Amino acid sequence: MNSCQTGKRGYLSYELAEEALIGAHVAYNYVKGSGPVGVYQCDDCGQYHLTSKGTINKRLDQMLKDGTLKKNKEANWWEQKWKGK
Repeated sequence: MNSCQTGKRGYLSYELAEEALIGAHVAYNYVKGSGPVGVYQCDDCGQYHLTSKGTINKRLDQMLKDGTLKKNKEANWWEQKWKGK
């Protein structure tokens, strides 16, 4: 994970950025219509960043629709609870 001159967190590949996008939705309780929804390649640094604008990432959208994201959030909640956080 690298920084960009824009101040945004940069990822070296689309796949890493997509994992970060999904991970953010698992870790944080974004209300509907907020939080990052996609990944784009930066014209300044060539790395990939998360964005809250534009169309929703296909993988994230599918996980929301089929309930996978909700299950992952619940698993994360229990994991954090057992860790005492």
